[in-house]
Amino acid sequence: MARDTHSTVLASATKAASYNMVLQLFFRGLTFSLNAFVLRYVSKEMLGVVNVRLTLLYSTTLFIAGAAFRRACLSKTADKDWTQVINLLWCTVPIAVICAASLATIWMLVLEQPDLMITSRYSIGVLCFSVSTVLEMLAEPLWVVGQALLFVKLKVIIEGTAILSRCIVTVIMVVFFPTWGLVGFSIAQLAFTLVYISLYYAYFMWYVYNHAKKDDDFPFNSFRNFFPQFSPGKPWFSSSLVSLTWTFFKQGFLKQILTDGERYVMTIFGTLNFGDQGIYDVINNLGSLAARFIFLPIEESGYLFFSQTVSRDVPVKEQNKESFALATRVLESLLKVVTLIGFTIMAFGYAYSYLLLDIYGGILLSSGSGPMLLKWYCVYVLLIAVNGTTECFVFAVMSKKDLDRYNHKMLVFSLLFVSSSWYLTTKLGSVGFILANCLNMLARIIHSIYFIQNLYKNSEYGPLKGLIPSLPVLLAFVGAFVLTVFSEMSFCCDQGWHYQLVHVSIGAVCLLMVAVTLFLSEKRLIAFVREQYDLRKAKSKPE
Repeated sequence: MARDTHSTVLASATKAASYNMVLQLFFRGLTFSLNAFVLRYVSKEMLGVVNVRLTLLYSTTLFIAGAAFRRACLSKTADKDWTQVINLLWCTVPIAVICAASLATIWMLVLEQPDLMITSRYSIGVLCFSVSTVLEMLAEPLWVVGQALLFVKLKVIIEGTAILSRCIVTVIMVVFFPTWGLVGFSIAQLAFTLVYISLYYAYFMWYVYNHAKKDDDFPFNSFRNFFPQFSPGKPWFSSSLVSLTWTFFKQGFLKQILTDGERYVMTIFGTLNFGDQGIYDVINNLGSLAARFIFLPIEESGYLFFSQTVSRDVPVKEQNKESFALATRVLESLLKVVTLIGFTIMAFGYAYSYLLLDIYGGILLSSGSGPMLLKWYCVYVLLIAVNGTTECFVFAVMSKKDLDRYNHKMLVFSLLFVSSSWYLTTKLGSVGFILANCLNMLARIIHSIYFIQNLYKNSEYGPLKGLIPSLPVLLAFVGAFVLTVFSEMSFCCDQGWHYQLVHVSIGAVCLLMVAVTLFLSEKRLIAFVREQYDLRKAKSKPE
């Protein structure tokens, strides 16, 4: 019976992960299209105020008020008193009120204010985004219940609908009410929040009154149970749950700084004006598409594979030889794949950054610092690729002691990132953020390479060879880079679409040249891919 329960939970969790992936694709694709449209109607300064300053207010408040509560209350829910869980979750509302009020005061009275030429309604924007966070906390108990009881489609449908509502309202406001400025974005944010909480309340009211009595696993028999109430003979809160919440808050604090590090540096130190902040945010979102859709799935799948084939706290010589040899070969192949993808983006991204930004955002992005930012981001993508793959292996095989040590090293990496971000942006402008990210990634890559080398130092394996493409492939990348840069200088991008088409055609020919060279030169990688394909094909055949 227990085994069946665990199987059901696993199946539901897998299904939830799939739906979350769909939501991410939907969100990224919708945001990508929306930005391309909205960019033609708003100024870069407005983008900086909304996407950096106000979004940071929103994300910081949600983190302080709710993130730790979510993680704590989702832990071992079957062993908890749901009344105490709900009571604790409603603490997020007063915390959100205090946090939103405090941050709103700082945002309006302490931080640098946008020029009146950018927006004369900055205080309204701060107020609306602050109110949005407080209102969103009203649905927090319902969100946790939905996640804990594995209502797998609910989160995707509600958040997707709310995001779509915000997108539609944003488009309507910038097209038909352009003079409203920041008020339009504020209304769109409030629309998102109202749709979000309304759908959660409507769904659970419907579910309680129609299905609660038929569902034995549903712990609530009345909608009143979703609100705070006294449980006879028990304290208002579970002390262990409160302690767990505080632990999760401390763990998440560093992650929050790393996640929104650039925004904090921009906002607190004022290293960039609002126009440069807006451009940087768009370039950052555009450049991160490869990391989100290509490297992240590889990293997650790699971690799962390595954690199942390599034993922690076991020396190389004592590992299962067959499993360890396969893990080593997979690591080498993954490193080769992500390195080749990274080199491709870096080699071709330089010559096509201007054209891409011109198509995507018009003169707003293609003029000024935009193309140079994207060119440097192409270098950063290569480092992201290598770091993600090396770290997924390192985290899968590290001992518990090594993992604890790494948490302290992450603090050092964070301090390196924040300090280098501040210094480099004061000297180089928005490019400094990308260079700071590059330094952070390089430091982490060096740490991972050092760990892997020590792991394999007394063995015959050498998976780090995957980091270096073959000489013919490197020459092909260099040739493609030179030819496409020459093509950009000759045909792009102010001589009409005919010349732009020639520039794109030259890039396509160079890409084909690289692909053919890769196929002929990287024989070890091609052989491994074929072997795995044949193996999977053989397993899929019916016996």
